[in-house]
Amino acid sequence: MSATNFELLRQLSPTLSVGVLAADLMKLGSEVSLLEKTDVKLAHVDVMDGCFTPMMTVGPAFVKALKTPLLKDIHLMIQDPLEKVDEYVAAGADVITVHAESGTHIHRVFQKLGQMSNANDPARGLVRGVALNPGTPLAVLTPLIDEVELIMLLGINPGWGGQSFIPSTFARIEKVKGMVAEAERDILVCVDGGVTRDNITDLAAAGVDIVVTGSAVFDGKNPVENAEFMLDHLRAHAHS
Repeated sequence: MSATNFELLRQLSPTLSVGVLAADLMKLGSEVSLLEKTDVKLAHVDVMDGCFTPMMTVGPAFVKALKTPLLKDIHLMIQDPLEKVDEYVAAGADVITVHAESGTHIHRVFQKLGQMSNANDPARGLVRGVALNPGTPLAVLTPLIDEVELIMLLGINPGWGGQSFIPSTFARIEKVKGMVAEAERDILVCVDGGVTRDNITDLAAAGVDIVVTGSAVFDGKNPVENAEFMLDHLRAHAHS
């Protein structure tokens, strides 16, 4: 029996999820095929709706059109995701992360996702993630921790470009790892936003399972070399 997506990510961790919207979108197919030549196994898609975030990006049609053997890691920065997650699951999401701040009935979103099947292969399962903005108290996780397989901490405030990583995120990582241990759950801890060549080593040492990065890989120069640099540093300095 093949491993579920969660089991695969647990085996791979620490690993990278690469934001494909940072690529040259006019050459997206060839840019993503470059990633496929590396050890990267996750293609990260930032979905913004112009309501939850000031910017708008892409929707389910983009997720569906993304043809790749990489796992589709979909980060929904959208208002009221309850009625919208179906479309993303149908479009082939393998990992689907919603924001704790994005709806009134956020616990219901995870219950609903828990009853859904992976459209690519039902046996692989869906990985359910909850994301927290930098200003959101970690206590929000307490009622959700039994309904998720992944917790994503944002290192910047989503929707504005050019921000630097918020240093207090490191303390939040440590606290979340403590909460997961206390809950006796196996949950992947992920960081997204402001990740660069300069702080990848520190994130690895903090014991993060998945690091999301886009522009540090797709900087218009050499995505393969960049991805390998980030992966190598992540693994070399991983907190055992």
